[in-house]
Amino acid sequence: MDGKVETKKVDSQVESHYHFSGGSRSKSPYGPQEVASEHKYEQWRREHLKKYYQNVIHCCKDADSLLILGPGEAKGELHKQIELLKDFAPRIVGTETVDKMTEKQIVAKVKKRFLFTK
Repeated sequence: MDGKVETKKVDSQVESHYHFSGGSRSKSPYGPQEVASEHKYEQWRREHLKKYYQNVIHCCKDADSLLILGPGEAKGELHKQIELLKDFAPRIVGTETVDKMTEKQIVAKVKKRFLFTK
């Protein structure tokens, strides 16, 4: 290895916390006055995240190995999605819980993990 690190940001465009302000009114005159849209949002969110994970996996397909970092549950979900693929070449070398990091901090952590030299 030549010690070169390439970074690429792939934004999910999904809010981590969404506040619901009511929903839609029932079409039935005796039905509930508010039908919560939370279920529809969660379905949309799951499908959107699945597509996002596929996009991330596509970006990583030429890597030799992967280190998955992140503060929340998404890193575990990404790991699960990768494990479902039979023809995915990169090897996952670790999944670590970390707080929000700058790009320089991420590069330093990756270099340390893979023992790159400057």
